[in-house]
Amino acid sequence: MQVIFAATACLPEGWAQNVRVTLAEGAITQIEAGATAQPGDTQVDVLLPALASLHSHSFQRAMAGRTEYRAGGQDSFWTWRELMYRFLDHLTPEQYEAIAALTFMEMMEAGYASVGEFHYVHHQPGGTPYDSLAELSLRVMAGAKETGIGLTHLPVLYTYGGAGKQALAGGQLRFGNDTDRFAQLVTEARGAAQELGRDAMVGLAPHSLRAVCPETLAHVLPLAEDKPIHIHIAEQPREVAEIKAWLGARPVEWLLANAPVTDQWCLIHATHMTEDETRRMAQSGAVAGLCPITEANLGDGPFNGPQYLAAGGRFGVGSDSNVRISLVEELRTLEYSQRLRDLARNVLVPSEGSVGETLYLGAAKGGAQALGRDAGRIEVGALGDLVAVDRAHPALFGLPEGQLLDGLCFAADDHSISDVWAAGRHMVQEGRHIARDAILAKYRRAITSLLASL
Repeated sequence: MQVIFAATACLPEGWAQNVRVTLAEGAITQIEAGATAQPGDTQVDVLLPALASLHSHSFQRAMAGRTEYRAGGQDSFWTWRELMYRFLDHLTPEQYEAIAALTFMEMMEAGYASVGEFHYVHHQPGGTPYDSLAELSLRVMAGAKETGIGLTHLPVLYTYGGAGKQALAGGQLRFGNDTDRFAQLVTEARGAAQELGRDAMVGLAPHSLRAVCPETLAHVLPLAEDKPIHIHIAEQPREVAEIKAWLGARPVEWLLANAPVTDQWCLIHATHMTEDETRRMAQSGAVAGLCPITEANLGDGPFNGPQYLAAGGRFGVGSDSNVRISLVEELRTLEYSQRLRDLARNVLVPSEGSVGETLYLGAAKGGAQALGRDAGRIEVGALGDLVAVDRAHPALFGLPEGQLLDGLCFAADDHSISDVWAAGRHMVQEGRHIARDAILAKYRRAITSLLASL
């Protein structure tokens, strides 16, 4: 058992002072407001529910800064993807594990307590499976275990190289599985996940409508059981056009009409939607998995935020390509993308109120739903996914409680984060991950060997 004493805490009923939060077996067992700190309590300033990074490809963290050189012609998501495929030709399991651990550590230091790892690199270069079909899933899990982050692992079904059942080619060969082999991979991954904390789980991720077909999608959905289902959808205009030409409908339109999309689902990006698609997706109960930094980096375009929230839509944020891991920047980039498009301010509030509160608490709730975690709030019975913020940080100092989340989202940086707990595991203390030095050393060795092979 451990106890956190917070000078201020954001509870479901509002801000409270002098709050003692008791954790046992990973969950919150007691909350007492108006209390007095006791010997042995971990004392923090402001206590918040921690967010999930609901969409991550951890291996891409090692590409950060390596794809920002413009070659001849127009650069785009599709040219970036070719660079990513070439990078994958050299990545070993040992390097994959080291990169995953570094990525998860940086997430926790940025204030995330959990991650949805959308994992599609399964095989050796050229497509030959490892002796263990789930070898690289195990490497992801090892990175999660080392960092203590809460993991929802999402093995990806990637059967085709493009819309219309195009053959896999090049770097895609490391991704490919038919439905039978994919079912075996999911089973192996679920067995391995039992070695992690009880909050770990393995869901399902059909990569996209361009990488599966209607038949394979229908075939594998029962594998999800009651676990999360994530899918890339409508990220790029070219993708929308190709799916419409093949299936006769736009991606979100087709998915909502042909798959049992419920609150079990997370639709990643969903960038290019009509107003009708936006409204219907919101009504489905699914979470929009938004990755604003990556979507800006890749030139995807902004999400249809105001209409989606007005229709009651749920959302969370993810670090996706991990080109920049920063919870506060992810949230502010989401709002700023809407302002730039609409030539307006304070856009993502359906009526009136705090934009920071709408962003932070909305993403906390939606991210927890997307990962199947009983989290996103400070409440008895919920997982102990918590983050402490230092109110003495210059960006927060002097702000009243009602504006703390505005300050955090729009003025602060990651240095305002002092502590992070994931299912009660106190992994970030005084702004630093407790295994930082070892993780960094292993990452540097891995990148040195990787660069030598490129």
